Amino acid sequence: MGTMPDAVAVTGALGGAGRWVVDRLAATGADVLAIDQRLPEADGPEDVDFRAADLTARGETFDLLDAANPDAVVHLAAIPDPLNHAGGRVFENNVLSTYNVLDVAGRVGADVAWTSSESAYGFPFATEILPPEYLPIDESHPMRPEDPYGTSKVHGETIADMVVRRDGISVTSIRPSWIQYPGEYVARDVADAFDLAALAADPVGAVGGGTGNFWSYVDVRDVADMVVHVLETDRDGHEAYNCHAEDNFLGVPTRDLFEALLGDVPEPCDIEGEQSAFSMTKAEAELDWSPSHTWRSAADESVDGPTFG
Repeated sequence: MGTMPDAVAVTGALGGAGRWVVDRLAATGADVLAIDQRLPEADGPEDVDFRAADLTARGETFDLLDAANPDAVVHLAAIPDPLNHAGGRVFENNVLSTYNVLDVAGRVGADVAWTSSESAYGFPFATEILPPEYLPIDESHPMRPEDPYGTSKVHGETIADMVVRRDGISVTSIRPSWIQYPGEYVARDVADAFDLAALAADPVGAVGGGTGNFWSYVDVRDVADMVVHVLETDRDGHEAYNCHAEDNFLGVPTRDLFEALLGDVPEPCDIEGEQSAFSMTKAEAELDWSPSHTWRSAADESVDGPTFG
């Protein structure tokens, strides 16, 4: 492990995950430039400079990041929902903003950590249930999205390859699962209505049957923690890492869930008990990161989170 960069720019700083990441980075003592489409309505942490910008506007993005000249950039800004927004808007916003931010980061020599998504694999938002080729799903699994959000993340990872080749910076693509917040685990609402027999009878229509990410989730604090581990890790090139909790959010053996969903368990399969369908082995080995939170304690946990927003 290395040391935390002195100056870090964070995009999407007022988003759900962004506020937790800004708070976490500020706690490390880093000077944080927090960028969003608007300014916060309440004061943020000390040593955080909030700026408003449209990251799809290349001039604004270049002016802001070039003047700041950060040591590292954390790019979280995106439209995460292809269901409640026009598909073209989701794709164009996410790809153009990612291109602008990563392109400028490369030109100023700032290493990047950015949120790709498990949606890049193509399982969420697929028109039909898309079985994985093997379990657990690791970072080498084919990416085959059918939706504008997942496709925008695949293109973002291609942009990451480009700036690494051209500028020699390092880029880390974090692929988070469905992000949950302490005391507000929406995933548990699905779990409360879940029935394994109903899933087997109607894999598409049953509650919890069409989640697409195979009942995975991640606590926002673990996402922020991975960002810190990425920024403190010295390495070259572009690498992607899954960012998931260790278990599924239903409290049911994962093999039983796949059996009900697909009629069979994908092989090869190296999953035991309620283990997540996604592997964190690579992050554990290369970033010294592993998830610390589970729904069993975090779903009803009372935590003082960020107060700005």
